[in-house]
Parts: sequence; C-alpha cells; structure tokens
Amino acid sequence: MSLVKRPSPAAQWYLPGILAGMWFTLKKMIYNIFNQKKMVTLNYPEEKYEYSPRFKGNHVLTVKKDGSIRCTACMLCATNCPAQCIKITAAEHDDPTVEKYPIAYEIDVLRCVYCGFCEEACPVDAIRMGPEWQTAGLAGSKFTYDIQQLAYRPQLKGGVQSVLDDQERHKKGI
Repeated sequence: MSLVKRPSPAAQWYLPGILAGMWFTLKKMIYNIFNQKKMVTLNYPEEKYEYSPRFKGNHVLTVKKDGSIRCTACMLCATNCPAQCIKITAAEHDDPTVEKYPIAYEIDVLRCVYCGFCEEACPVDAIRMGPEWQTAGLAGSKFTYDIQQLAYRPQLKGGVQSVLDDQERHKKGI
C-alpha cells in the first residue's frame, strides 16, 4: 500500500525554494572566495590542462622524409568517417611507381566527431589525431582544413613524419 503525502502549504509557493537556492549559492561563493587554494579550477589561459598522450585532438596529415604528403588517396578514411566530413580529390601521379595522390584533402572540423576512425582506417599512417585542441575562428569557413592546414601549419614545424618510414628502414637493416 502506498501513501501519498500532500505537499505542505509552504511548498506550494516558489519563494521558499528560490531563497533556499540563493542561500546555497551564497554559501558556496563565500567559501570559494576565502579558500581559493582548494578550488579545482584552472586559471585559463595562464594554466593549461595536460591531456594524456592518447588524447585525440586536431587532425594531422603526416609527411614522408622528402616533405611530400604520405596519403595515397585510397579513400578509406573518408569511407570510414561516420560524420562524412572528409572530402578527397585524387589525381594520377607523374611517378609511375605511385598510383595516385590527393590534390585536395579537406576536413570540415565542425562536422567531425573526433572519433579517430579515420586514423584507424588509414593503412599508410597518413592521418593522425594530434595533441592540439584549441581552435578559434570567426567564420565557419575557417573550420574547413585543407592540405596546407593539415600537414604544414606552423605549429607542426614542417610536418609530422610518418612512423612507417622508420619501420621500413628498420626492416631493411639501415
């Protein structure tokens, strides 16, 4: 058997609830003012949170030793992307040993869900999720990254070299 309690007459008014909420907020504010050392906040931008090495931030296209893009335009990253935010335009390469390469590689980071599926799908280690996470811009067009932004932005200092180059050298015994 369940009993239904009728609300008290004081509970029918909004004022007691509002005052209780304001009192709670005032107590917390005064406590935080006098105990700033115990606060669990960061003074951003002076203090920055350190993420783990496994953090998946902004995308990075890796480069070969000669500085060219590692991507072979196989379209696996674009196919595997659940947000459909990667667009690749491929072209034939002048070198007969290379089948094709991307002439346009764009990622709309406003649509991206940063899942890392593109990184996992890439068979040649061409795309990675980097440690950068701060991206500011005034217009939506600033958030469509092209090859220059993905591979050669100033923060990368000339590009991130692929680990496959080191593995190939190790296999050859160099």
